Amino acid sequence: MGKRRGLSYQKRVADINRIYDQHIKDGVPNREIWRRFIYPEYAISERQFYNILKASAESKNVIPADAQPYLDFWNDEQGKDYY
Repeated sequence: MGKRRGLSYQKRVADINRIYDQHIKDGVPNREIWRRFIYPEYAISERQFYNILKASAESKNVIPADAQPYLDFWNDEQGKDYY
């Protein structure tokens, strides 16, 4: 039996893949994507970055629709004033 991953991990996988997909289309190398966009935001190693890219293909990392409202806590008006 594999490790059980929580919603925070699933959200991090989804966010990193969104960033990766956005920049890979422009022809930016993987290491540059990690160095410029992923590491400053998530502070993960390059190896962990590749593990997350690999994990995104697994169906168990899909965020269920009923859990999505718990992950959108920065999308409200109060969250905008925080920064």
